[in-house]
Amino acid sequence: MKMRVTSATVATCLLFLQSCAAVLKNGAGESPNVLFLVIDDLRPALGCYGYQNVITPNIDQLAAKGIKFNNAFVQQAVCGPSRTSFLTGRRPDTTRLYDFYSYWRTAAGNFTTLPQHFKESGYFTASVGKVFHPGISSNFSDDAPYSWSVPAYHPPTQKFKMKKVCPGPDGQLHMNLVCPVDVKSQPLGSLPDIQSADYAVEFLQNVSASSQTSPKQPFFLAVGFHKPHIPFKYPREFQDLYPLFNIHLAPNLSLPPDLPTIAWNPFTDIRKREDVKALNISFPYGPVPRKFQLLMRQGYYAATSYTDSQVGRVLAALDEQGLATNTIVVLVGDHGWSLGEHQEWAKYSNFEVATRVPLILYVPGVTHQPVRGDSTFPYIDALESCINEIPNHNIVNAPSGGNDNVLVQKNSCNKAGLPHCRLQTLPEEGHESDALVELVDIFPTLAEMANLRTPPLCPTDSSKVELCTEGSSFVPVILNVTGGTSRQNIVTSWKPAVFSQYPRPSEQPQINSDLPHLKDIQYMGYSMRTEQYRYTEWVAFNPDTFKPDFDLVAARELYLHDTDELEDHNVAGKSEYRHLLTQLSQQLRKGWRNALPSQ
Repeated sequence: MKMRVTSATVATCLLFLQSCAAVLKNGAGESPNVLFLVIDDLRPALGCYGYQNVITPNIDQLAAKGIKFNNAFVQQAVCGPSRTSFLTGRRPDTTRLYDFYSYWRTAAGNFTTLPQHFKESGYFTASVGKVFHPGISSNFSDDAPYSWSVPAYHPPTQKFKMKKVCPGPDGQLHMNLVCPVDVKSQPLGSLPDIQSADYAVEFLQNVSASSQTSPKQPFFLAVGFHKPHIPFKYPREFQDLYPLFNIHLAPNLSLPPDLPTIAWNPFTDIRKREDVKALNISFPYGPVPRKFQLLMRQGYYAATSYTDSQVGRVLAALDEQGLATNTIVVLVGDHGWSLGEHQEWAKYSNFEVATRVPLILYVPGVTHQPVRGDSTFPYIDALESCINEIPNHNIVNAPSGGNDNVLVQKNSCNKAGLPHCRLQTLPEEGHESDALVELVDIFPTLAEMANLRTPPLCPTDSSKVELCTEGSSFVPVILNVTGGTSRQNIVTSWKPAVFSQYPRPSEQPQINSDLPHLKDIQYMGYSMRTEQYRYTEWVAFNPDTFKPDFDLVAARELYLHDTDELEDHNVAGKSEYRHLLTQLSQQLRKGWRNALPSQ
């Protein structure tokens, strides 16, 4: 929806920001805290996003007290580049990170990060779990000391990610993709996300205790959860929430006939796992046997419910320590993940399923009116509430028989095809927006909501500019939804398009197609999502100059979302769409600056 700005709208926005400041700064003049929750590989497969049978009651509860963005998109669908992008507020062509092997402060510029901006504004900043991508891309330090007041915490059990810890039917341990476990039998008797949640809960308890004896310092606490990133390693009991006989395959599980070969990702990372190797899947297209597809989908949903339980523990601690009344909460996925759509099993693409993510923002006094003494985020135990509602919940073996016995999901509206468990919050609770937003918008939005200096728009060459943004604060969008008595969207001005990109080393799929090193990148797929269309051009790219050449186009993709929301039919080559393709090509090449909200 294209939105219109008037002088009345601007005046209302100013009043809104003043009211936010009044609400978020309580009588003692305190600045709001920030709890920033990042979840790895999380597509919007959540109850609050219409996946009615995916069991995520704690995230749903957050959405019921916040605003849910239905069209939030990443700038590149892989962990390191995406996180560097939204934590600096700049796009991959500016951070110059398309893989995991450079640090933006040395490769691109000394860019101020989101947590650094809060730290330099007087906040105590802390990182728990996977926030920045670890390794070279965050200088082996999670960008310390710039971004954090104390060294980042990483759960000790994460070091077993590539180890043989998955019990198999042969009685041996394996390095599997699908890996339900008995937590007590795992190395160190725990799992990474449990340890991260433990640490975050203790942090919030200490904040509450210290505030009783010393002046309060606002905090910015970032907590990064690893699951549902592969391997699908989670407490075995969460598997019982999703009986395998109720799992359906993707509605579009075949390779699209008009998909350019350059757009394909051959999901090489899952092929490294022992249970996948045993399937002897052909390279590059597969397909994966249908029975194992069911196991992967079951594993992803179970891992998602497990992560929801850890999110719930942290939110409950925030609530129990009396901090929910003065803490902004953000929950976001760093990118999506394909669960068999288009015959793919990974991120590494420009498809909607890889670039669209959940984004939920809770702002006390704006999206919800918390009352001191009342519980805002009570913990909801899905295992206790749900297991008894699921018939034959202990049946987890694959269905017998051939492929004809495997269910293929037909109704895309029932996105999960899973057992029903009524834990979701009522649909009329909470706010939502269909506006197109990008993860680079988070930095300026949080700064504005916390009454800090909002980073200005970056110039064309921002390599020497420490504090600026290539996103736009979506505070006006929040106002649009929460400012009136109705929860329906009102017409106002906002972005007509959002932008993502993905690199490739060649036009044909090869072993490094999913994640090419910078030196091997030969093409860049620039993708634009509007309300009605997704349009992508795969163009030549020079890794030495970081420049695309739009005169050398290897392939084009055009998907009509009004009739093809799953992006199965590439119509870029059809003559009847020639004029539309020309218009979208011009719009794409003008880039994100031409799609900024009207001032």
